[in-house]
Amino acid sequence: MGYASNRSFVLAIGLLMIGLAFGGAAGAVIAAEPAPPVVTIPAGPFFMGSERAEREAAYKLDEAAYGHSRTRQWKWYENEPRRTVETRAYRITVNLITNRQYLAFVAATGHRVPDVDAGTWRSYKLIHPYKRTRRHAWAGHRPPKGRLDHPVVMVSYGDVQAYAEWLSAETGRTWRLPTEAEWEKAARGADGRHFPWGNDYRPDLLNSHDLGAFDTQPVGRYPNGASPYGLMDAAGQVFEWTATKAGKNRHRVKGGSWDDKGCGVCRPAAGHSRPDAIKHILVGFRLVSAAE
Repeated sequence: MGYASNRSFVLAIGLLMIGLAFGGAAGAVIAAEPAPPVVTIPAGPFFMGSERAEREAAYKLDEAAYGHSRTRQWKWYENEPRRTVETRAYRITVNLITNRQYLAFVAATGHRVPDVDAGTWRSYKLIHPYKRTRRHAWAGHRPPKGRLDHPVVMVSYGDVQAYAEWLSAETGRTWRLPTEAEWEKAARGADGRHFPWGNDYRPDLLNSHDLGAFDTQPVGRYPNGASPYGLMDAAGQVFEWTATKAGKNRHRVKGGSWDDKGCGVCRPAAGHSRPDAIKHILVGFRLVSAAE
């Protein structure tokens, strides 16, 4: 048996054991083909960042939702210069990578599962209590019950890189994180719209704290909120790692999350950075590969 065949055999056995642990066949837990569905983003220019009018509208959304002006006072959206950016064609996963997909990686490699201990969580100095992380934490080598199709969270930048390397080896196609520009183009299209669906904020078209469950939801639940290219959950749900550096051991994240409302921060033009080592319940990822 060759190396590739042996690796596939080991993966199949691992998935079978996981399927039995879940009380069913492995196929009921995860598809045999690890390559996630993608959409192709064409080469060409797009409008990146925001103009003054978009930023003002974003601040007003936040002020109406929160009853204060902190995002304006802290100038959250002032580092979004409007410019025209050119990209090559590429493919990007339609959905965020899910617990179901990450499970295949864990089963095949023995990589550490998404989790964080209480002391590490407290060191992040976040507003979410440690207790809230438990609904996202894996039990042993199993994702949380009922969350196979939720986006995987509590994965560091290094975890994401390891997943991309494994997926590349499994599929024979190179996978990586999108750059900030690649992510933003896929999320908003080429015309500079404020949100994936247009310029008007629609809380019914995304998983945010405005109308959402204050939790992750299965991916793809908001098809009417898709981007012009068909990207799902590009606003709200969870922030997403990108390959764009933001200082030493930090990378940019984009997209907004389930605990945001307003939702100025959910605009594709918005973004901020996170430490590479953080394992946050608000941060997940999707991947890109070269266009054929």
